[in-house]
Amino acid sequence: MLAAVSTSRDPDRLVLFTDAVVAIAITLLVLPLVDLVPEVQADGGDAVSVITEHRQEIFTFLLSFVVIASFWLGHHRLFEHIRAYTPAMMRVNLLWLLTIVVLPFPTEIIGAFPSDRFTAGVYIGTILALSVCQSALTWMVHGHKELEKPANPVGKQELVSSLLLTGLTVIAYLLASLVPGVNFYAMLLLLLSPIFMRVWKGRSRTRTGAQQSD
Repeated sequence: MLAAVSTSRDPDRLVLFTDAVVAIAITLLVLPLVDLVPEVQADGGDAVSVITEHRQEIFTFLLSFVVIASFWLGHHRLFEHIRAYTPAMMRVNLLWLLTIVVLPFPTEIIGAFPSDRFTAGVYIGTILALSVCQSALTWMVHGHKELEKPANPVGKQELVSSLLLTGLTVIAYLLASLVPGVNFYAMLLLLLSPIFMRVWKGRSRTRTGAQQSD
């Protein structure tokens, strides 16, 4: 049974709080790179070596920036459909924020240590927790008229897309943490999500066209 819906607070307040936390987390990602400059200078290095000798740290920063930005955009699109929320949604949203705030920590780990099953598992596992929370929010809103905007409900395509990404992340996590040598290559599986969605949408349109012609 659907939990009590909060109508006394505008969902925009929850969105603004979420945006503020995400902004802080995404800013924290760059701080280790900023700290590199005085460290390299103290060791007698030049400005070029800040880049050339720390490519892994720069790559992990960019990777995590893209991850956070992608999930934030998904969160933003989801809340465009929401007109009210439940206490359970607020708790899941806080868990979503927890994974966002934690992400700079595994980012530091993979930037400082060689890639192996443990480092890849910690990093992709954090992304998996983030994806599960986002899918849970989408699932909680989809089909509930008390939560969705009447003129802009959450479509089945959005729910399928969210669940598909979570499923691919589960597979990526298992491959990265259990199969030697795979490590971060497992994340390439996530690139298949838009391809699968195009195939699914194509088949859905075909079925719809066939039903209309009958």
